[in-house]
This record gives sequence, structure tokens and C-alpha cells, in this order.
Amino acid sequence: QVQLVESGGGLVQAGGSLRLSCAASGFTFTSYTMSWFRQAPGKERELVAGITSDGGRTSYADSVLGRFTISRDNAKNTVSLQMNSLESEDTAVYYCNAWRGGLDINDYWGQGTQVTVSS
Repeated sequence: QVQLVESGGGLVQAGGSLRLSCAASGFTFTSYTMSWFRQAPGKERELVAGITSDGGRTSYADSVLGRFTISRDNAKNTVSLQMNSLESEDTAVYYCNAWRGGLDINDYWGQGTQVTVSS
């Protein structure tokens, strides 16, 4: 039973902050790269931030660089996204993703959590 459950979404004013969390279960969390994606109305799903399995390397979309921070806690099987200085353009459904490549590829997705930034 693989599960990725996002939480922490909601309505926030522009300039505010929000912290998203993703709780993982049913797979070997420490073997997976974890990422946050988002999809806004009328747009393709885009990668927001990623973090390697050991937490040693992170990457960010240019649009969120310096404002968002991804982190993971391998002892708790969680990944978080701290979002600061939120803008209306950040409004989207945010999805947690787990990915592992190698001999085969595993790719898991959560159901998403809505983030709405009002101006």
C-alpha cells in the first residue's frame, strides 16, 4: 500500500507563507528522490523543487528559487515545502512525487493539495 498524503494547503495572502508536508508510506522512502510539482489552471504540471534521497542536493524552478525550500526527514518519511513570499502566480494544486530510477522505474504521486494566493 503505497501512499503519499499531502497536507498544509490553503488560502494565503500575497506575501505570506505556507508550509506543505507529504507523508510517505508503503515503500523504501530513503531510496527515492522526492519532489514537489504543481499544476495551475490551463497549465502543464511543472516541477517546483526536488531533493535527492539522502537530502544532499536540491533543485528549484527558477520561479521559486530563493522563496521556496524543500526538505526531507528520512526518519519520519516526510518531505516538506516551505513557501515564503507567496505570489498569485503560485496558485496551483501541489503534488508530492516519489521517483526511483535504475533497473526499473518507480513513480508515485499524491492526490495533491490546493494552494490559493490572494492579492
